[in-house]
Amino acid sequence: MITIKSKEEIQIMKEGGKILANVLKEVSKLAKPGVTTKELDRAAEALILKYGKPSFKGYEGFPACLCTSINEEIVHVIPSDRVLKEGDIVSLDSGVFYKGFHTDMAITVPVGKISLEAQRLIRDTKKALKRGIKKIRPGNTIGDVSNTIQRYIESQGFGLVRELCGHGIGKNVHEEPQIPNYGKRGTGPKLAEGMVICLEPMLTAGDWKIKKAKDGYGFQTKDGSLSAHFEQTIAVKKDGCEVLTEFEL
Repeated sequence: MITIKSKEEIQIMKEGGKILANVLKEVSKLAKPGVTTKELDRAAEALILKYGKPSFKGYEGFPACLCTSINEEIVHVIPSDRVLKEGDIVSLDSGVFYKGFHTDMAITVPVGKISLEAQRLIRDTKKALKRGIKKIRPGNTIGDVSNTIQRYIESQGFGLVRELCGHGIGKNVHEEPQIPNYGKRGTGPKLAEGMVICLEPMLTAGDWKIKKAKDGYGFQTKDGSLSAHFEQTIAVKKDGCEVLTEFEL
């Protein structure tokens, strides 16, 4: 069932989203050569605990509050003693539980100087997300949003991960509806004022097929190609939408 949030509840989620955006902004500054992903997780948890609770820690057995997916890894990889190297790209994905509601957000950041291919992958993943957000307004369908994301990604020649998708969010981290990054216009549930959803395009530089990551929890590209991931929590408003986890890198 799709839940509709009141204006007061959306305001709470906006406050939580601001906390989360600031956490990832600060953690992204630490993503430098020589740093381990476990160190990034510790920094994220310390910041989150000042204001709320981590949404991910303990969720379906996940042992950390930050997902740290490097290069060919797509999402949900557990932080470890793996050391970031010059030229890596890393997806930082986290959530905050604040006053009874969750927010969810992901960014992909460069570690030092990265290749032109990696730069373009990151740039176009952000653009795909922004194009999808522009389609979020009452009366449009999930398929309208998904199709917009798909057409842009494929026009740029990147692979589009199909087995993973966006979702509704609120009192639970994952709620209805599911929001694929591909689809047909005019299909799926209609967006309505008060819905809060997470869009999260995941692009690959090669084939879109995926497999389990080495940690047995996350996912990575099957062919070992680079992947990037961005996510925002967005509220559907009367005249459009509002990003609740907004910040610019």
